[in-house]
Amino acid sequence: MKKGQKIQMFVASLNTGLTHDPCYEGYFLCFNEQKYYEAHDVLEHLWLEEKGPPHQFFKGLIQLAGAFVHLQKQYRRPEHSTDGRRLRPAWRLFKLAQTNLEPFLPTFLDLDVRTVLELCSKNMLAIEGTDFKTNPWSPVAAPMLGLSIEGRSNVG
Repeated sequence: MKKGQKIQMFVASLNTGLTHDPCYEGYFLCFNEQKYYEAHDVLEHLWLEEKGPPHQFFKGLIQLAGAFVHLQKQYRRPEHSTDGRRLRPAWRLFKLAQTNLEPFLPTFLDLDVRTVLELCSKNMLAIEGTDFKTNPWSPVAAPMLGLSIEGRSNVG
């Protein structure tokens, strides 16, 4: 089965009472289950179709998920010849995500962008602070992202 077909099946399985595009909401579901690669893919599906301002916003979220793909792979196999060297690429993706998300401060599409930018900064500083030697991510302390409900952020 092709990637596009898998994404369509996943999106079709989501609750029909969604506020936003199912690919956008699916991103958060995948991200919060630590399925960062899948979060990247499901939002990429929407990003490729988007031509307006959300295009850059979605790109930033895709880069955020990509950064966590790198951290997760490095965490799982720190001694691996490739996966063990993923902290610098993660740092770069956090930086790119910041650049693409900053224009959407303070909130956009019900996401508290400021908190997401703080998440990027926190991880970048943690990586830099150990001279790119220690991974700040772990499955027990993985971040959760969510959309605002009545002005309250669900990002943690």
